[in-house]
Amino acid sequence: MDYLPIWPLDITPLMAFGLMLIIGAIGGYAAHHFSWLPSITGFMIVGFICGPSGIGLLSQHTIVESRILIDIALALILYRLGLSLDIKLLWRFPGLLFTSLVESAATFGLVAYVLHLFGIPFLLSLLVAAITISSSPAVLLHVAHEVGAKGVITESTKTLVALNNLFSFVAFSAILPALHYSAGSDQTTIIMQPLYSFFGSLVVGTILAFILHIVATKTHEASQYKLALVIGTIMVAVALAYELKLSMLFICLTIGIVVKSMEREKVVSKLEFGASFELFFIVLFVFAGAGLHLHEIIEFAPAVLALVLVRTLAKVIGVTAMSSLLKKPFRTGMSSGLLLLPMAGLAIGLVLTTSSLFPQHASTIAAIVFGAVTVFETIGPPIATLAFRFSGEAGRAHKKNTNNSGKPESTPVNNIETTTKPDLV
Repeated sequence: MDYLPIWPLDITPLMAFGLMLIIGAIGGYAAHHFSWLPSITGFMIVGFICGPSGIGLLSQHTIVESRILIDIALALILYRLGLSLDIKLLWRFPGLLFTSLVESAATFGLVAYVLHLFGIPFLLSLLVAAITISSSPAVLLHVAHEVGAKGVITESTKTLVALNNLFSFVAFSAILPALHYSAGSDQTTIIMQPLYSFFGSLVVGTILAFILHIVATKTHEASQYKLALVIGTIMVAVALAYELKLSMLFICLTIGIVVKSMEREKVVSKLEFGASFELFFIVLFVFAGAGLHLHEIIEFAPAVLALVLVRTLAKVIGVTAMSSLLKKPFRTGMSSGLLLLPMAGLAIGLVLTTSSLFPQHASTIAAIVFGAVTVFETIGPPIATLAFRFSGEAGRAHKKNTNNSGKPESTPVNNIETTTKPDLV
């Protein structure tokens, strides 16, 4: 009887991927029946229902075994995010950089202070605060696509989101030595692990970006292979991160940033992933919903709600105030500040990183961060929709702009035109 399968069947990562897509599609379909409910929220709700805290279709073991799927989704999202960070643009218009620095510092300081008031240990408060600097590129890209948002505020906010995630990772890495010290790690680990992870990931990401740029430039006439080159590079990046014990998140973010900064002509950065890219959004948010544990969220609910409040104030007021100082319209700063509120991709990745480095703190950090992610991913998409409409840029991607002569007018899709000055600078 060896030819018969052993029951019950295991849910393999491949099967989990298919289940997450099916579950997510059902959740997204249900969400579309309510005009006020974003599809991302639908993905998370059905993920929670089918997760360990719900009916258990996606067990904790399945979630752990499916980590590679989430890493691939995060890798592609972080790569896309890196393409939004144009170093040459920041050099020309430093106002974006100053705005992000002020807002990120305010978020970090206020969140750390409030969490410590709620009894969270000081170092854990700092680590969670560093994670909450990050903003969700997934929500920004997804909602922008849904509402057809396009324009300088949208593109400037993509740069701010990219900077948020970069600063979040830097702050996270800077706090790791103190956590290693408190955990009783040896002196070599305290100093070398964060340095190795940060600079090793930077070097590997830069090398892969150079290789991708060179190969794509040499084969630019065969445009049908560009997607294969990009996906192949990202998959190699994920594999190298596992083998070299580096940060997959930072490697892929670096690849996007370096590729964007190197290109004189948009050989790779203009590449559109198409509708297939939505699959990774679905898997990521179903996973986030399945990873929620109701009892831990309830336990840390006061701290989570306080975090949500102060993070919201820091980002909205910080960006709006800087916009005012730079003599830009009120709606510019307010719209961008609201669009920074969603938090998911990098936050999820950094929690997973923390869990592997400091398992003794995993439950506390995961409960607080995932609790905040739940709130921000529920209120974030509708707020983002309102922000895009308030900015006046919703629907532009679905309209055919014409000039006085009746000819189509050029507008950028992925990047800001070099002749257009971003509103936040």
